[in-house]
Amino acid sequence: MIVLFLVVFGMLVATGFLVASAISDFRSMTIPNIYAGGIVLAFIPAYLADSFTGQGMEFFLGWQSHLIAALAVFAITFILFSLRILGAGDSKLATAVALWVGLAGLPSFLSYMAIIGAVLAVATKVMNTKPLVAAPKEGSWVAQSQAGRLGVPYGIAICCGAIIAFYQLGYFSPEKLALLAGYTENQP
Repeated sequence: MIVLFLVVFGMLVATGFLVASAISDFRSMTIPNIYAGGIVLAFIPAYLADSFTGQGMEFFLGWQSHLIAALAVFAITFILFSLRILGAGDSKLATAVALWVGLAGLPSFLSYMAIIGAVLAVATKVMNTKPLVAAPKEGSWVAQSQAGRLGVPYGIAICCGAIIAFYQLGYFSPEKLALLAGYTENQP
């Protein structure tokens, strides 16, 4: 039962930090480092517990897949950060998510993140020209957009892309969770 608990707990913690990142980015256009760090720290016991089952990695691929995905995303987002296209918090958050999804989930994560990011960019552009909210909270994405700033709360896109990728990878799958539960019940 401990294996199931660690995997589910890790997924819930990661998802919670993702949602908190999206909310923070919407409210203040910042993502605290603790959120990306929490996502990484939640991955470690979940991955180790999953690999402990010895049943072919029910949720995760080999550690190399997850590490390569994270390093590739970090390299790309670091370049985008250097070019002032992406924020540092966005870079760290996307890297943490890449660790979770590995190479298998990377195309899905990046695709949905880009689509949702494009929708947010269009919304920002619209708010640059036409105020949509009468009295937005000061410092929020809406307030900054209506003031003419072009920043996009990419934490929202990262959160949505990650949750979709998690779903497509089967991280929320009752069948996979049942396999882990079955493994733990059959142990002495």
